Amino acid sequence: MGSLLFFAFSWWGILLRVVAIVHFIRRRPNFFWLWIILFHWLGALVYIAVEVIPDAGLLRQSFKVFPRRRRIHELESAILDNPSAGNYEELADLYLEEGNYARARQCYDKAISSRTDSPDPFYRRGITELQMGDFAAALVDLERVVASDPKYDFHRAVGLLAHAYANTGKPDRAEALFQQAIKISTLSETYYNYALFLASQQRYAEAREWTQRILAKKPTMPGYLRRRERPWFRRASGLLKRLPA
Repeated sequence: MGSLLFFAFSWWGILLRVVAIVHFIRRRPNFFWLWIILFHWLGALVYIAVEVIPDAGLLRQSFKVFPRRRRIHELESAILDNPSAGNYEELADLYLEEGNYARARQCYDKAISSRTDSPDPFYRRGITELQMGDFAAALVDLERVVASDPKYDFHRAVGLLAHAYANTGKPDRAEALFQQAIKISTLSETYYNYALFLASQQRYAEAREWTQRILAKKPTMPGYLRRRERPWFRRASGLLKRLPA
């Protein structure tokens, strides 16, 4: 009987550690948690209670992968008979969420025509082009969006346009637009891109200041927002280490 209980508990301990480690790899909280998880299965249980359960809202997003991929397959079949701009745009949006930027861009190209007057497909194609490192193409699309609505997507568009200018050899325009964006927007993405721009101009003290502004948000943020912002906290910490003192 004792050996059966030991066997059951050992398997539960392994399972708890596996769940905790998978979550740790995906979300990358503070590194000390890894030692707690590996030390004992109770440590894994504590980690699950403190980090995994509060993260449940974010983890639900992972389950959207399967219906999203099913919808992608449906649209790929539908456009063979009905290659409409609407079908291509929806498919492009899904590929963008999936992180398949090359395919998303192809679909946006087919969705956009001379009659397209909505800024949204241009904006989203601009995002895919930024992700692919094609800053010159992103510049054209984002200029169009900002010209039609400078406040587009809660001022994120103007911040992204500044980032495109910064990476296409137009520092004066980048500076002007970053200044416009940071007066209103508090997006970590905008702060981070501005810090990168400042570092490229060898304005290291200012770059450190804006990088630290991202990290300064962490203590006062609600837990769910802090979890969403983790990728930007990691990037900011990495940039801060690379900047000259």
